[in-house]
Amino acid sequence: MRLPEASSLRVLLLDAGGVLIKPSFARVAEALASHGVLVPAERLATAEPPAKRELDRDPAAVAGTDAERGWQYFNLVLAHAGVARSPATDAALDELKRGHARSNLWEDVPDGVRASLARFRAIGLRLAVVSNANGTVAALLERLELSPFFDAVLDSAVEGVEKPDPRLFLLALERLGAAPGEAVHVGDFYSVDVVGARAAGIRPVLLDEAGLYPDADCPRVRSLAELAAHFDPPAARAGISAKLPPAR
Repeated sequence: MRLPEASSLRVLLLDAGGVLIKPSFARVAEALASHGVLVPAERLATAEPPAKRELDRDPAAVAGTDAERGWQYFNLVLAHAGVARSPATDAALDELKRGHARSNLWEDVPDGVRASLARFRAIGLRLAVVSNANGTVAALLERLELSPFFDAVLDSAVEGVEKPDPRLFLLALERLGAAPGEAVHVGDFYSVDVVGARAAGIRPVLLDEAGLYPDADCPRVRSLAELAAHFDPPAARAGISAKLPPAR
């Protein structure tokens, strides 16, 4: 399906985890190693896309809360990395949960994200984060020096509603003063991001980095950089600085 054109947009809504930031698999590997489970961080990262795809297909996971999905997700990553679940892996994940509550585990910014955000802003789009999270997203974006790109940050734990409930998307539009037809949402879970955005009347784009959704009934991109190149092709040819915009 065709990607929307930038000329039809005022607002770009972005998921946080999986789109702007990825889990620190170095931290995951370190926690596992402390419990005697040795697996390279690179293998965990490679196992993540098929693990997410499996989770996205699970009706029980879709019906559950984000917190429930989150830790089921890590067990699936381990399974796809060839690591059997055990008391040791459970202990490591419990340790990671406690650490995540203090310092968000999703802290690795993929290559191209900052440059893409700069390009979205350069063509006049207003940006908001719409994330199912644990109340730490605003502080995390500040720590990672991403917050200046955004006009609003909606964290489900703060707002009291989580995707795919359309109310979280509509809250974002209300804060940006935009209508659903003026917005696109980019997320990495079909059952959460695409379904929720459509329920709010917003056009969805699925970030499918490994090409695991060939039959999806929505536009897909492999990265934010691909979407930025579509929205801003002259900049794609000439190159653009990834300098942070001034704080708003």
